[in-house]
Amino acid sequence: MDLFSFSSSTLILTISFALLLPSRGVLGTTFTFVNKCDYTVWPGILANAGSPSLDSTGFELPKDSSRSFIAPTGWSGRFWGRTSCNFDGSESGFCTTGDCGSGQVECNGAGAAPPATLAEFTLGSGGQDFYDVSLVDGYNLPLVVEGSGGSGMCASTGCVTDLNRVCPSELKVGEGEACKSACEAFGSPEYCCSGAYNSPAACKPSVYSQMFKSACPRSYSFAYDDPTSTFTCTGADYTVTFCPSMPSQKSSRDPAPTTTTNGDGSVSDSGTGSGMMGSGAEAAPGAMGSGSGSGSGSGSEALLADGSWLAGLAMGDSTRILSPSALYSALIASATFSFILSLLCL
Repeated sequence: MDLFSFSSSTLILTISFALLLPSRGVLGTTFTFVNKCDYTVWPGILANAGSPSLDSTGFELPKDSSRSFIAPTGWSGRFWGRTSCNFDGSESGFCTTGDCGSGQVECNGAGAAPPATLAEFTLGSGGQDFYDVSLVDGYNLPLVVEGSGGSGMCASTGCVTDLNRVCPSELKVGEGEACKSACEAFGSPEYCCSGAYNSPAACKPSVYSQMFKSACPRSYSFAYDDPTSTFTCTGADYTVTFCPSMPSQKSSRDPAPTTTTNGDGSVSDSGTGSGMMGSGAEAAPGAMGSGSGSGSGSGSEALLADGSWLAGLAMGDSTRILSPSALYSALIASATFSFILSLLCL
């Protein structure tokens, strides 16, 4: 067999193999849920109106485990974690936080009772995906969203600071299992952005939403929060991690910070939270950990100081994987390279 025939055969086989591989456009988007908490989490899934339900609407996720689902193109909905659940099969089960009221592990089309940390997605139909992590309905556990294999900004977002430790007493649920939003706690229009306050111009951040924003600058803290809290990516798969790893420069012996509401309505705390999203100044999209907090790191991916994961992958420190769409593109590129090489060898 001459060189041209061999190269042509290689090209045909490579292209054929690539076309047989599933792409994002065929299978949709893969969502992987990872539990790094020291306890079991029961994720809930709620599809928006007009979007089909996924293979599950709620499930048990033991610590150090993961589970994946595929969502079709154009799907939109939200995810959250339920904690301290007790399901006995009598349809009278209950979760201490994030309960969906179904009495079962499956939420069956019901949403989370606040307070609950929410991950919200709208998957673009042939275009961009939009996603955010919202504390508008309060907070119950740390949560991070990371994209893999996509193109565009594709920044990670979420809240890794334990807001339950710094929650003001007037927002605290029970012994600190969750932290309410000011809207949930007080119900007043200025906190809920309702009535006369139902517009971006009228509804301003409160001292409570500012506390949330300071601790988790990439998350939505109230209804009309800064639009930079919404992130975009194209052709990615996503990992939703509960209680992501939070390496910190602070000593584990540091006392837990406490938060109090002063007489003038301002909020003060005796310590600073830490986490990969930083704290203090709001982080711009794509600037991982650009807040003023001392924490660094990633929920399921070891990032270097310059934001690169390639060196970490070479050292076996990264868990980032290519999505089917990225693998598909890589094989097409490989086929094109083989074709060019065959021409050069003629």
